[in-house]
Amino acid sequence: MELFLMIFGALISVMNPFGTVPVFISLTTEYSKLERNKIAFWTSVNVLIILFISFFTGKFILSFFGITLNSLKIAGGLIIVSSGFALLTGEFSKHKGMKKNKVIEDIKSRSEISLTPLALPMIAGPGTISLLITYNQEFKGLQDVLIVSGAIVLSVICIYIILKSSFFIVKRLGASGINALSRIIGFIVIAIGIEFIISAVISVFKIG
Repeated sequence: MELFLMIFGALISVMNPFGTVPVFISLTTEYSKLERNKIAFWTSVNVLIILFISFFTGKFILSFFGITLNSLKIAGGLIIVSSGFALLTGEFSKHKGMKKNKVIEDIKSRSEISLTPLALPMIAGPGTISLLITYNQEFKGLQDVLIVSGAIVLSVICIYIILKSSFFIVKRLGASGINALSRIIGFIVIAIGIEFIISAVISVFKIG
């Protein structure tokens, strides 16, 4: 249970679905409630697929490019830390490459938004992918794999609920409430990234 909660907490923090709420609302304002629910559902499905691909193909990606686990941890840690700073400074959307005016203009010529920009890169970005590739190398036993898979599924269910409730969340929390929550999550995300970097550096020195 401790491992499950740790992985679930890390995934939710790094993906930060609350940070996606303003973007989701801006892209779906003119849609009906049923259409918004469908977009939330398919966004979650796309995130689930991306997360499972990242986790189960992690070892092949590392092997193909000749990347060591410690190198991935440091690189992933830096990405996660930068995401955390973006949350703290309120620049999360810009950090993900999402400029509101550009997204709204681009969306006019796109029939599907559940894959991009919502699932990728807003939710399942490079930080999340590198996190799961690292988990692929650290948790290899059947029980651990099932625990990680369960945490992935639960985190995606939470993403669906949050996106589906976006308008309600904004109405209750307001922009300032979401901003405050994102900043708190940002602090946690920075800590996760630093922990990755520290563990990799310690491992390198032990090997040396």
